[in-house]
Amino acid sequence: NMATHSPGANAFDAGKLIDDSPCSGYHTLLIVRTALTIVVEGHDNQLLSNPVPALIREWGLQRSDFTTALAIGPFGMMLGGLAGGLAGDRFGRRPTLIACVVLFGALTLLMALVESVVALSLLRLLAGIGLGGAMPNAATLAAEYVPTRQRAFAVTATIVCIPLGGALAGELAALVIPTSGWRALFVAGGVLPLILSMALWKLIPESPKFLARHPQRWPELINLLRRCGHDIPPDSTFSVPREIDVAPESSHKIASLFRGGLARDTVLLWVSFFFGLMVNYVVVLLLPALLTSTDIGFGQAAASRALAMSNYGGVAGALLGALVLQRLGSRIAMLAMA
Repeated sequence: NMATHSPGANAFDAGKLIDDSPCSGYHTLLIVRTALTIVVEGHDNQLLSNPVPALIREWGLQRSDFTTALAIGPFGMMLGGLAGGLAGDRFGRRPTLIACVVLFGALTLLMALVESVVALSLLRLLAGIGLGGAMPNAATLAAEYVPTRQRAFAVTATIVCIPLGGALAGELAALVIPTSGWRALFVAGGVLPLILSMALWKLIPESPKFLARHPQRWPELINLLRRCGHDIPPDSTFSVPREIDVAPESSHKIASLFRGGLARDTVLLWVSFFFGLMVNYVVVLLLPALLTSTDIGFGQAAASRALAMSNYGGVAGALLGALVLQRLGSRIAMLAMA
């Protein structure tokens, strides 16, 4: 029973073993599987703005009546990001990620039944919690699955899937809403992540560092490491990841961001993220409704495809930014794109 073993001096460091692994097809497969969760996250995150023009016409409302429904989603994502990170630390990245996908998929599906802006806003808030919780756990899994030299690529590939999912939402809306109506769009947007979550329960393993902290789950870790190319004994023991000892409490981690002269950089980076995301959400949430307004006059399909094009630009920008970052550093790349 491996649960009775104590990590000794010869215990393996699971993170170091993966860092020293040659990058294999299995590593790539793990990144692709994890990235699929972010494709559906980006898809469902941008889905609501597409049917707003149809809802305005059907319910006889104004664009301003949907302000809360549109704005409350990012607020839910903020809550979900905080809760999802803590839940991933406690219960594991894999079950937390899949639970988040199930949550926003089921709530998006329920949006097909709404008859009021209030109900739509409530479901959007709750779905936002799942959307916000998915991203940090997916990015962490993608980073931990691959060797250090491929880690930047793995995280970039995962993040690129957000605008890729947004582009999918725009293309799907352009096809579905004119022919089948806005309710069909929510059905498609809810069913897709639910089907994916069932598949991923079988296809993605738990975080190696999380498994290393739980001796009763070391057999899972051994199997994962073997698939990554390491022939280790079946009775191996593992050391606890070092960062767990350094900062066991989340409050300590937050406080450390303001110590040692880091306070100014921390605040300025937060401000940069805030305004970068604000610009992004202005486009994501308002573009279809603005383009279909009477004073501009585009059709639903054209407006949704315009949102898709914005996301294709986001994919190109993320990939180009990753290349520039490697050559010129993050500061120049960030300022130039801003």
